[in-house]
Amino acid sequence: MSRVALAGAACLSLSLAAAGAGRAQSPPAVAVPPAAVAFVPRDDSAIPDDELGRQIRLGRTIFTDTARAAPGSVGNDLKCSNCHLDAGRRADASPLWGAYGMFPQFRAKNGHVNTFAERLRECFMYSMNGRAPAYGGPELTALESYAAFLARGAPIGIRLPGQGYPKLDKPGQAPDRERGKAVFTANCALCHGDDGAGRKAGDEVLFPPLWGPRSYNWGAGMARINNAAAFIKANMPQNQPGLLTLQQAWDVAAYIDGKPRPQDPRYAGSAAETRRRFQNDPQSLYGLKVDGQVLGGDGPPRRR
Repeated sequence: MSRVALAGAACLSLSLAAAGAGRAQSPPAVAVPPAAVAFVPRDDSAIPDDELGRQIRLGRTIFTDTARAAPGSVGNDLKCSNCHLDAGRRADASPLWGAYGMFPQFRAKNGHVNTFAERLRECFMYSMNGRAPAYGGPELTALESYAAFLARGAPIGIRLPGQGYPKLDKPGQAPDRERGKAVFTANCALCHGDDGAGRKAGDEVLFPPLWGPRSYNWGAGMARINNAAAFIKANMPQNQPGLLTLQQAWDVAAYIDGKPRPQDPRYAGSAAETRRRFQNDPQSLYGLKVDGQVLGGDGPPRRR
């Protein structure tokens, strides 16, 4: 499993019809319903050659080479573009252009209205198992500039096709980790390793770790089986995205998310209490015993 890129085509037209003098006006007519709108982000060649362009390019670099470009904020072997494919462009891989125009928004995860900057900070805390960059700091300024560039021209506040990960139907059978292991061995291990630790060439991470100490932590959205299944079904394996059946995607997601990984930064003194407060979700295996081990039961987060 790994990363490739696709994009859709886009048009949004709005027409207003007004009656002649002495006649009642007709209401505005939307020629293309918002739900039918697709969107294509601009190519990098459209990045301006000025200070804003410099920030956009820096944001793209941080997004695609996160550990090198923002080393103080990353605590594992992942980069933003591992989950947001094609440098944040690919539809159905949580593209930046689909997220930017939907903030501010209330998020149940932290129980309040989040800005886009706060959402980015949480990605560093959870998916990158690192430290959140400072508000107004160079990392967030650059990443917001890059996201705004990709979203330029997209309607604000409208959920576009391809935003986030596709919502999957429930599988015919409950997700099964043993079946998932077989799917992983046949379709994923070549890139991510039998041990899920990913693959490197020297210091270069070629394929990201899916579990273990260098992967995303228990607070990450990808640690939820439904999120992982949606990403996998739409985008994996790299050379044949969409190859896996619905059942296989759910099964392999359960297998991957039933493996040990770094502690949830919100750790509340025990795995049981942390699950009660933050992980009380049937899509999370945190705090449950799997393969004889309580997931998340290894104590407080370890400092990098």
